[in-house]
Amino acid sequence: MPVPPDPTILRPMPDQPRVVLLKPLVTSPLIEVGEYSYYDDPDEPTAFERRNVLYHYGPEKLIIGKFCAVGTGVRFIMNGANHRMDGPSTFPFPILGGSWSAHFDLLTGLPNRGDTVVGNDVWIGHGVTVLPGLRIGDGAIVGAASVVTADVPDYGIVGGNPARLIRTRYSDQDIARLRAVAWWDWPAEHITGHLRTIMSGSIADLEAATPHTPW
Repeated sequence: MPVPPDPTILRPMPDQPRVVLLKPLVTSPLIEVGEYSYYDDPDEPTAFERRNVLYHYGPEKLIIGKFCAVGTGVRFIMNGANHRMDGPSTFPFPILGGSWSAHFDLLTGLPNRGDTVVGNDVWIGHGVTVLPGLRIGDGAIVGAASVVTADVPDYGIVGGNPARLIRTRYSDQDIARLRAVAWWDWPAEHITGHLRTIMSGSIADLEAATPHTPW
């Protein structure tokens, strides 16, 4: 029986050290990643938490689903990047310490948009920036160098700065069918047996391949 790749191995392709699976890499309790989602970086792919998830002081989370492809230089800007904007200056004086730290209350209660959520089977291109508290839907594609400032719909293709919807990959009806199939939740062995259908088949083919017994 064909054996699927091990989702617990950091570098699934020994000859391509630039590609790392994120689930076995991340250590922060504020980051959740599904199986087989990967990050590609020729320099420091294992520095993803430090270099690609910025201003992440909590309590909001970064949640990435299964089977996502994250391109080099993608940045997730988290809520900790926010500054006050209701006074004459946006400068965060209290964080520099000294007597200024007595005014730390001025930095509490800043806007918090909540968790940043990336769905399943999402392709995020090179150099994308994702702003705090957004949802990128299942099956979405984010074009290279885009700045995502608003939610991306399921199976939407967005691009630009700010990123705008170019088109959706399927009709609303077909998107509902794809999300009902949710192939990314199939057992890895079943996915292995139907790779060609998942990658190049029709929605009807996917529906026909869906397991009919719980796993």
